[in-house]
Amino acid sequence: QVQLVESGGGSVQAGGSLRLSCAASGYTSSRYCMGWFRQAPGKEREGVATIDSDGSTTYEDSVRGRFTISKDNAKNTLYLQMNSLQPEDTAMYYCAARRPLWAEFCTRLVADFGYWGQGTQVTVSS
Repeated sequence: QVQLVESGGGSVQAGGSLRLSCAASGYTSSRYCMGWFRQAPGKEREGVATIDSDGSTTYEDSVRGRFTISKDNAKNTLYLQMNSLQPEDTAMYYCAARRPLWAEFCTRLVADFGYWGQGTQVTVSS
């Protein structure tokens, strides 16, 4: 059973930066598709960024150029570096892994991800 534990959320002012971390455990596969999602109050959960075991990444349009997803395979830890944060980035951020862990296309579709962390809150004030 894949387990995911996020950390690194907090409150920052617009223009600031945060780095989210997600410690992953419970799997042995070297192939994976993992990602970061967010959900603001009253809105649907949306995919922010994904990364697969080949190193390919995808980004939601509003974060491209500001956010960077990466994974340290030695530490089994997924990261999301968030720069130039804006109030509209305020949301609960979730780490997720695809179920099954790998597929030819690592998309940001919520329905493709079956393993989720508990979430970490990011609040950006203007």
